[in-house]
Amino acid sequence: MGKPKHKILLLADLKTPVEDILKSTVSLAKIIHADIELFHVKQLTDIVKRESQLSAMRTLNETHSKTDKKLLSLIEPISKTYNVTINYNYVFGNVKTEIDNYIEAQKPDIVVLGKRNKLFNPLGNNITDFVLKQFKGTVIIANNNNLIDFEKGFNFGVFNVTNEFQNQMFIKDLMAYINKPLKSFQIAGEDTEKIKHENDVVEHIFDQGNNVIKNISNYLLKSNINLLCVERDTNNSSKTSIKDIVSNLNVPLFITGNRNYYTS
Repeated sequence: MGKPKHKILLLADLKTPVEDILKSTVSLAKIIHADIELFHVKQLTDIVKRESQLSAMRTLNETHSKTDKKLLSLIEPISKTYNVTINYNYVFGNVKTEIDNYIEAQKPDIVVLGKRNKLFNPLGNNITDFVLKQFKGTVIIANNNNLIDFEKGFNFGVFNVTNEFQNQMFIKDLMAYINKPLKSFQIAGEDTEKIKHENDVVEHIFDQGNNVIKNISNYLLKSNINLLCVERDTNNSSKTSIKDIVSNLNVPLFITGNRNYYTS
């Protein structure tokens, strides 16, 4: 009997390209043995304006057909190339409400979503901030221009983490595929630990200052970091907040889940 499968939920918008995010999700699913579900929400008020009931029904039917075709045209080539099943679903309604309900019903282990400028990802309306607040599992914030082929090896970094991050769900799976050494990025004076790992760890420590996050972001890009692990906010006010990290670090992020989420 194979390993039990996990669930990855990809929240996708169709206004911006998501092909590379989907490919990265497929690659991740292969190494953690997960099923993939792509979920799309279209704001109902963006579809139906002030129209008659008959006209509104016609518009809804046309939008259903166009949305389904667009999702299939995105999914089918990738599913065929990677030989994996990619399930999908979509609804029309309030974006935050529908996402919250879907996460509650599906109970994924990982939620993947795209990122645009600062906290505004392609889904808009601060959905990144909303998902991080509502969902207590692992969240991956991906970039469509940064395809990650996990099976071929990738550059993995950690930011201001404690050694506890190594006990997180999926971290050991990821560690088996990283390009060594593991790179640790820290801000001097913040409550972190020297990372202990069986592989080599290269530490980069940055002095505190007004531009420290910007400096780290630039260094991450120069270091070709494909994925950066960040721990969830703690009550420790000395640590840089998740909101600041998501807003200012322009690399894909692996934000750890609450351990109780996976044991409840």
